[in-house]
Amino acid sequence: MFFRRLHWNVVGWFKIVSAISYAVILAGLLVMGYHWVKTGSPLRLGLSFTGGTDVTAKFVRPVGQPEIAQALGKVGVADARINTLSKTGDQANTRWTIETQTDFGNDTSKLWDALNGVAPVDRGQSEISSVGPSLSHEYLLKALWALVIAISIQFVYIAFRFGWNYIFGLVTIVALVRDSLMMIGIYAIADKRVDDAFLAAVLTVIGYSVMDTIVILDRIRENTKLMDGEPYEKIVNTSILQTMTRSVNTLATVVITLVALLAFGGASLQNFAFALLVGICSGGYHSIFYSAPLVVGLRKRQLERAQRRRELGLAAPQSPKPRTVAEARAQARSAAEREAIVTARKERKQREKLESRGGQQQRPGRYRKRTPTTSSATVETIVESEPEIDPLDAQQAGLHDEALELGHEEIHLNLDEPGEGGESKAGG
Repeated sequence: MFFRRLHWNVVGWFKIVSAISYAVILAGLLVMGYHWVKTGSPLRLGLSFTGGTDVTAKFVRPVGQPEIAQALGKVGVADARINTLSKTGDQANTRWTIETQTDFGNDTSKLWDALNGVAPVDRGQSEISSVGPSLSHEYLLKALWALVIAISIQFVYIAFRFGWNYIFGLVTIVALVRDSLMMIGIYAIADKRVDDAFLAAVLTVIGYSVMDTIVILDRIRENTKLMDGEPYEKIVNTSILQTMTRSVNTLATVVITLVALLAFGGASLQNFAFALLVGICSGGYHSIFYSAPLVVGLRKRQLERAQRRRELGLAAPQSPKPRTVAEARAQARSAAEREAIVTARKERKQREKLESRGGQQQRPGRYRKRTPTTSSATVETIVESEPEIDPLDAQQAGLHDEALELGHEEIHLNLDEPGEGGESKAGG
């Protein structure tokens, strides 16, 4: 309830928040470009994507990391990633993991000989596995497809969840893309190796960010009905403050757990914890300060486009451009007739108002009808007849418009002009 009492204008911070995000993403892209020029890859890819050899070596006595690195250098391995691995019952610094992009294939004897030169290796408790380049490329392609499919399904679900409101779906997708770019950029700046754990962290962050964003968007939808008549910026800002306590509390509990994993989880969990920590913080930051304010901007653009369409529709010609002089005269005559009908209609309404005010409005005629009954008494029924309207008055009043719309032609009679033989044309 703390944030509800604050008077923060979160919507007004949208430009500052966007600038910070763009700065981090731009820095990450620059570092990725540097890595591309230097190593041929924008990120330090793990063995799952590049291929290589993964070794778990169990020495009979404790050894140090420099000793292992020196021994591997003798067999041409200069890019090895060496980390200690703890296991219950093991003496400290006796079990190590080694990752290198050098593919030894089936010829692993020289690698074991180099390690035995440091200290005897217990082959029964040691393991070695190789990943070929073809398998790594297929794995990378499937990872990219997994990201695309996940984002697409999220868009469809959110659009359906909010009544096919494309604004909410678009906001979520934009936030997810920015979260992913910021996460990858910070990963590149930290020079971390991208492996299976990183991919799992990205997919986890996508799910977490969507969950937090949906809560805010759902509150915006509810407040749109509860705060009807209020400016849309105020509705969105109120919704953010109402859900901020929940978002911050959830983010804090996850961050505490990830910091503990990063500090005490060991080398096997450090990459995963670091990727999750960056992604979760980025997702919470964008959900609160970017996604919801972006709804306001997209809503304004939607209303502006609708207004432009209405203006274009009003400015469009009501009738096609005449091709001949006869068509031009007919259109002018039709316009004059419409103006005459509208004028007659206004005059009639004005006249009725004046008559009703002066008490001179004519009442419809009455007549008495006697209804015979079985008794000697008679019942008098008063029937009100419908007022008759002269056709010419109806035409002047515009009451014949409906008939014209149905396709009836207007009939003009000139009763004053005599016909042949002294008879009028109407009588002939």
